[in-house]
Amino acid sequence: QVQLVDSGGGLVQTGGSLSLSCAASRSGFSIATMGWYRQAPGKQRELVAAITRDGSTNYADSVKGRFTISRDNPKNTVSLRMNILKSEDTAVYYCFSRIRADGQFYWGQGTQVTVSS
Repeated sequence: QVQLVDSGGGLVQTGGSLSLSCAASRSGFSIATMGWYRQAPGKQRELVAAITRDGSTNYADSVKGRFTISRDNPKNTVSLRMNILKSEDTAVYYCFSRIRADGQFYWGQGTQVTVSS
């Protein structure tokens, strides 16, 4: 198992930037995939970005070129840098991890990101 604590959300104006961070309770080297999902009111949870243990990344089309995911395995953390934020990025962002690539999801508690126009 792994416990995740995510942080860094807040209120920002359109076009601004925010960074999210997530700390895992076990070594990053033992976790296959880490990343972020988000859920806006009335919508399904969707993948934002993911990064594998060896650094391969995957982004939702809606955030490509604006968001950057990074990972620090020795520090057991994953981060998401969000630039050029839009109102449609407003959501609760959830850190996730999968110890195996096809294993169960573990979730952080979520952090609110609100982008005001």
